[in-house]
Amino acid sequence: MIALLFVALALGLSNFAAAIGIGVSGVDARARLRVGVVFGLFETGMPIVGLALGHGLANALGSAAHWIGAGLLIATGAVALRQALHGDDDEEQAAQSARQPLGSLLVTGLALSIDNLAVGFALGAYHVAVLTAALVIGAVSVALSLIGLELGARIGAATGRRGELIGALVLIAVGIAIAAGAL
Repeated sequence: MIALLFVALALGLSNFAAAIGIGVSGVDARARLRVGVVFGLFETGMPIVGLALGHGLANALGSAAHWIGAGLLIATGAVALRQALHGDDDEEQAAQSARQPLGSLLVTGLALSIDNLAVGFALGAYHVAVLTAALVIGAVSVALSLIGLELGARIGAATGRRGELIGALVLIAVGIAIAAGAL
């Protein structure tokens, strides 16, 4: 069980870092709930999906999984960076923020959890109860995500308007760190 907690912590660190980036632009209770639910569902579900898909796909995705996740995060950060730099008029920005956050959040959740597919395969090989492992990984992910959101919100409050720019750069940095194998 201790080994499972360490795996969950290792997998949750990327969610923690991404949540800081999201939290920098400011979050309310609804945003906290959405991030916690989306990140938690992806982190909980991907090991189960990984086990269900079988060993063959793990080998095919294995070395590419971190590149796919990194690319998705960098792309999400780049879109956020473009929005922060262009400073669209308030009306257009409000309309975009009403439509895009869930989509961006889903892409981010997917990108952060792709490596969990391989974890699902490994869990099957080591005869760990997959549902238990998925729940532990999901719970740790939600906890780290909420801590990251709070930390990010405090950073955002201190940085003011530059918070969106910092948040976008953090997402890009998390993507680069995943690509480099640091997360």
